[in-house]
Amino acid sequence: MDIQYWVWTYALLLATYFCMFNFVWRLNEWYYSIKLRKKQYTLPPGDLGWPFVGNMLAFIKHFKSGHPDLFINNLVSKYGQNGIYKMHLFGNPSIIICEAEMCKRVLTDDETFKIGYPKSTVEVVRCKCIWSFSRKEHKKFRRLISSLTIDRNILETYLSSIEDIVINSLEEISSMSQPVEFLKEMKNISFNIIIDIFMGSYNQHIIAKIGDSFTEMHSALFSLPVNLLGFAFRKGIKAREKLVKLVKPIVEERRMMIKHGERKDLLDVFLDAKDEDGWKPEDEDIIDILIGIVLAGHESTANSMMWSMIYLTQNPHILEKAKEEQEEIMKTRLPNQKHLSLKDIKKMNYLSQIINETLRLKNSNFAIFREATIDVNINGYTIPKGWKVLTWSRAIHMNPIYYPNPNEFNPSRWNDHNIKIGSFLPFGAGSRHCPGSDLAKIEISIFLHYFLLNYKLELVNPKCPITSLPSPKPIDNCLAKVIKVSRIA
Repeated sequence: MDIQYWVWTYALLLATYFCMFNFVWRLNEWYYSIKLRKKQYTLPPGDLGWPFVGNMLAFIKHFKSGHPDLFINNLVSKYGQNGIYKMHLFGNPSIIICEAEMCKRVLTDDETFKIGYPKSTVEVVRCKCIWSFSRKEHKKFRRLISSLTIDRNILETYLSSIEDIVINSLEEISSMSQPVEFLKEMKNISFNIIIDIFMGSYNQHIIAKIGDSFTEMHSALFSLPVNLLGFAFRKGIKAREKLVKLVKPIVEERRMMIKHGERKDLLDVFLDAKDEDGWKPEDEDIIDILIGIVLAGHESTANSMMWSMIYLTQNPHILEKAKEEQEEIMKTRLPNQKHLSLKDIKKMNYLSQIINETLRLKNSNFAIFREATIDVNINGYTIPKGWKVLTWSRAIHMNPIYYPNPNEFNPSRWNDHNIKIGSFLPFGAGSRHCPGSDLAKIEISIFLHYFLLNYKLELVNPKCPITSLPSPKPIDNCLAKVIKVSRIA
């Protein structure tokens, strides 16, 4: 009798648990179904997760463990190869898109899909020209930035500065007797490059204070938006406030210098620039975009430099082929040519393929965020107005339909590769395509050129676990020794 009693009690408790579990799990789904009840919506397959947290627990689990693809793979295995799913991420009901043609539609339709990043990203970056400008103002601002980061003649003027920073930095790193955190050193290089391009060597005592602030901001981009002591979001907000206080006097002083006919670097050109209609940005806009460019540029470029060398070190046959290409470029240079030219960089075909393959496998941006401005139908499914739309670039880059054997590091796949719009998204697409993409590739190319010719990388922990929050990296920041193997040519 006692045994039977406990069996029934246990069964009842178990049934109650599963009923409560199922009830709580469905609360989010019911809540949004009630909100949309006045309209007939055919939402994509998927689930909206737990109340308040949605699907964030699964997202954090897979990305922090270094297996980000499991997050989407679980969706696909459960709901099929639809290429479009519903979820609840970063505090919002969201539509995940993992198919190139649909991504192309979302990223090239600025009227239907506006910028829609999470609150933490918007608050930390807080850039009016990204979040608040009208489409007309944004186009003007983009044209202005593009003229300073894409023009061939302007890009040519950056090369010698980039070379000097790369050469001096690698020389210093290789002289260290102890292993270094390679990612940290790459961040220093990319940070010094982008600061030198925009601000020159002016006010180095101030510039030296701001590097850590960018790291704290980057860590807060996809954090919980909790502005309390100890939270990453608060640290990111405070870091941005500190940056504004440091950069504002520099911008104001440069403005005065320009009035007296003194011009030094890109910041001065930027302050003095205006478009064909006479429109020019305010100082506040320039501070915002300067912080935004440095934040986006130096973190992602540093990651790409690190991962390029990790993959090359792991694939000696690819490294040797890349090195041979750089040696051939050196042989064809004129005897009196002291620096690389854009013509030289254009000859680096195999190196360009290595960079593309690295960006495909280890892109810093797992998704591009948009928000539906109206109810819109895609492939028979409705995306309700106000819902976030995430074009999941990570899933597309790892899709065997677009890239056979996607886990393999294979630069040769880019031989005559016809890139379909929406299938390669390291710099976005459409009118929001990153205007600094050419400059970033030049930085990486110059770095790899000198590293391949003169150094080798010895990883301390070749099988070190990977984390993907907020971007993919070894948890030891790629602890390694940089060893000089020849003199710099």
